[in-house]
Amino acid sequence: MLSFPLIVLAPLALLAAATAFVLNPGRRPGNLPLLPETAALGALAACLVGLAQLCLAGTQTLTLSGYAVLRLDVISATLALLVTFVGWVVVRYSRRYLDGEAREGRFHWLTLAAIAAVLFLVQAASLPVLILTFVATGLILRQLLLFYPERPEAQRAAAKFIRVWGAGDLALITATVLLWKSFGTTEIRALTSVQMLPGLAQIAVALLVLAAMLKTAAFPLHGWLTEVMEAPTPVSALLHAGIINSGGVLLITLSDLVQHSAGAMAALVVIGGFTALFGALVMLTQSAVKTALAWSTVAQMGFMLLQCGLGLWALALLHIVAHSLYKAHAFLSSGGAVKAVNAIRKPGPVAVPGLWAVARSFALALAIYIGVAAAFSTLLGEKSPQALALGTMLIFGVSYLIAQGLADAAPGALTRRTVATSTAAALSYFSFQVLAQVVWGPAFPPVPVAGPLEWALIVLAVLSFGLVAIAQALFPLWAHHPSTAGLRVHLANGLYLNALLDRMIGGFRTAPKS
Repeated sequence: MLSFPLIVLAPLALLAAATAFVLNPGRRPGNLPLLPETAALGALAACLVGLAQLCLAGTQTLTLSGYAVLRLDVISATLALLVTFVGWVVVRYSRRYLDGEAREGRFHWLTLAAIAAVLFLVQAASLPVLILTFVATGLILRQLLLFYPERPEAQRAAAKFIRVWGAGDLALITATVLLWKSFGTTEIRALTSVQMLPGLAQIAVALLVLAAMLKTAAFPLHGWLTEVMEAPTPVSALLHAGIINSGGVLLITLSDLVQHSAGAMAALVVIGGFTALFGALVMLTQSAVKTALAWSTVAQMGFMLLQCGLGLWALALLHIVAHSLYKAHAFLSSGGAVKAVNAIRKPGPVAVPGLWAVARSFALALAIYIGVAAAFSTLLGEKSPQALALGTMLIFGVSYLIAQGLADAAPGALTRRTVATSTAAALSYFSFQVLAQVVWGPAFPPVPVAGPLEWALIVLAVLSFGLVAIAQALFPLWAHHPSTAGLRVHLANGLYLNALLDRMIGGFRTAPKS
């Protein structure tokens, strides 16, 4: 049986292909148009072979001079498959999208190098390797964001990105030093087996959480993620469907270590939950397709941090997989979104639910959810309070649809369809939860027992999501009030936090033309 993890060949194949474009950085470089796609397919095949190797031989680690460099386990194999599949889709799309660009070859080698760097990141077996891959990913992505360097908006977005990303790198480096002083090792497998956190290690875990928040564009330093649209569309897809997940990957990789700190978990719940709600509200006010998708990513990353803070690590990993696939498709198909919407037959008058309809809708959705939860708990065992709370937050979103169906002017068919949607959402949530636990659950620590702090955070999160969902359902009743119009303007501008960051870094100033 081979002891060398063959999945390591995936990033090496991409880097080998990238070197060909380093030598041919111009328009339609030589006879190489199919090389990026071929290399991406080869990387995907290597990951599939690595998955088979994992099933046959179990977890493996690549060591150099006795030091762990890369690892093969169920988490890294899942993420590597995700990265190579999304990377292949993006590279395939780029072949036509960038055809004829003056620096087409440069784009291809930067894209291949970025995918390779992320592949090394998800397979890292030690913190120094993780740091190197984070730094490399940031530097490469900055060059992709500046693919059109003459555009002031691209310069401003790249400047903000590299500062926020670099701050995350510094936090991770400092955490690594503190963990090495505390435990005498920086290998991930050894760190995830510790049972207690001394003082320095507590600080290190706090810095790890800070690094993850910075990497995922959490509130209030989220602005750079919403301004990267000056880069080509494949860059947006690669960023929003892949690279932005790196903060979550950091937390998931070190989940055993992070869960030992109650304060770090609480911070993830509070910041993640607030980021999710804030991003979702701002997204609803955006008129541009890509900008709305960017704010959607902010919200989704916040929700993923919330899942990590609740200790639902397997669901957080499932969230990363699902969001990556959805967001890659959303960005790559955004060009035809306007035409598709215009081609749809315009609906008639929309049924506006009153207060009583909204109250009934939430009561009905929660009743359906409780019934499904009771059935799954009876058949498959009791669910944790954290998992039940997360499902409640998700079902609040469906309650809005039921409110439309229960409005007095709504047809009966719509009412039946929305109720069926609520039932399907509850069934899907618990089914995917069971699947995620079966596939990835053994690799993560168990969900922590809910104490007073955990219960307080659970209640706070559920109430916050519930109030926002109710406000959204009732929005048509007070949408024309003057104060509502002002609030919409403020939300559309992200409460001006991004402008404050621009002013701090001098982002409004652009380099003079030569």
